Amino acid sequence: MSLEDRAKAVAKNVEGKIQEVVGDITGNPNDKAEGQAKQAESQVRHTAENIKDEVKKTLD
Repeated sequence: MSLEDRAKAVAKNVEGKIQEVVGDITGNPNDKAEGQAKQAESQVRHTAENIKDEVKKTLD
């Protein structure tokens, strides 16, 4: 996974956590759910890129 892709995934995760907390504080379930969805998306990106890295290592 490129450093840029990792940074984007981490940023998406942080953004999601902040949005989830804001939704929790304000009582807005939509913000909370969107924040959780962003965190899940970040995790999927990390997993996909880690798999790519492992496949590349295997092929090299």
